[in-house]
Amino acid sequence: MSKPLLSKSKQHQVALERIKQLFAEADEVFFSDKKLANRYVQLARNIAMKVKAKIPLELKRKYCKHCYSYLRPGVNSRIRTRVGKVVISCLDCKKFMRIPTKVKSKK
Repeated sequence: MSKPLLSKSKQHQVALERIKQLFAEADEVFFSDKKLANRYVQLARNIAMKVKAKIPLELKRKYCKHCYSYLRPGVNSRIRTRVGKVVISCLDCKKFMRIPTKVKSKK
């Protein structure tokens, strides 16, 4: 095997830039072509898995964990708040994700 051209930190930095760019393009093209937006999400996930980088939290909440489709609130997803959590429902696959919220301590 040959040596990688970039160091690991540089690979992560390039991967994160590309992931952010793919999510921005998915956001732009969503209303004209939903399949292409979903493909951009899939490409971003593949890049993250290839270099073992984590997708930033604000971007991670923008796609469905079950069908990997790009989510737009009010269009193909529903966001509801419950006690102690936020529930994001995907209207494409009819599944949901529960995200816990921090509870403020009463001191």
